[in-house]
Amino acid sequence: MALIALAADKGSPGVSTAAVALAAVWPRRVLLAETDPAGGDLVYRSAAAHGGPLNPNTGMLSIAATARRGLVPDQLWDHVQPLSGGLEVLVGLGNSEQAAGLAGLWPTLGHAFASLADSPHAAADVIADCGRISGDTPAAELFPHASLVLLVSRTEPEALARVRDRAAALAGKLNGGSRVAGPGSPMVGVVLIADTGSAAKLASQVNDMLVHAQTGARVVGTLADDPAGAEQLAGRRRGRLDKSLLIRTARKVTADLYQQYGAAWSASAHAAQPHQPHQSQPQQGQYAPSAQQYQPGQPGQPAPQGSPQGGGRPSDGRAAGAGR
Repeated sequence: MALIALAADKGSPGVSTAAVALAAVWPRRVLLAETDPAGGDLVYRSAAAHGGPLNPNTGMLSIAATARRGLVPDQLWDHVQPLSGGLEVLVGLGNSEQAAGLAGLWPTLGHAFASLADSPHAAADVIADCGRISGDTPAAELFPHASLVLLVSRTEPEALARVRDRAAALAGKLNGGSRVAGPGSPMVGVVLIADTGSAAKLASQVNDMLVHAQTGARVVGTLADDPAGAEQLAGRRRGRLDKSLLIRTARKVTADLYQQYGAAWSASAHAAQPHQPHQSQPQQGQYAPSAQQYQPGQPGQPAPQGSPQGGGRPSDGRAAGAGR
């Protein structure tokens, strides 16, 4: 299991939507962490499992006090809330001013996120929405602990030029000057937001550009530029989310990631923890958090029938899977 960090160089290419979409169809148990120092969005646009709004004070804000005394990975679950579709989230900060409370704690958080994979009680992958990383964002201190750092980009020429340069700089920084990921170093990948009709051709062209520029990064997949699907994912539009282009392409990206890296992640997790028959863990390749189940409600609206209604640690006997 792994920490997957998503970020963008500039603008708003859809990092938050990409993070939620990938978490919605992740093949194993996953925790979605809103780690953007500028603040999170889920508290404003998603309902909690009990049908009411998410608590903005439980998440990154509340974890700051705990982390100053040291942070055991399982303590993360004390600050997690389930969404109406079942996805477990660590709600982000309310605004950029609150990021001061996490000063010096980002490496501690990164270590806890990565180490959650080795928890003997409630192991999970972590998908971290890091927002924009231009400048000296403290969220970049999570990256050395990640297995993958995914840069999200649209396909306008200026966006591709920026992501090329950012990928090269980031790969060099994470690998001590070398752009080739060494043992224990995160790989840098690019996820493109593109029209499905031209996605394959664009992905090939951008990948060639990244290789030619010796960035050390590769295109790992494309997500559909699907405003309607994004609205459904945010709970602002009705429809069959599992049939949306956004979710269908998110499944393809996660399947490709697991085909390439899943065996290594699984081997690491299995070596670190004993078999626990009481836990319900999805099998390799089985999409436990079905997007068909995940029909996000508006804040204040009742959760869908069959949605998990409890939060807290799964070891309390509450819902263990993400139902997004």
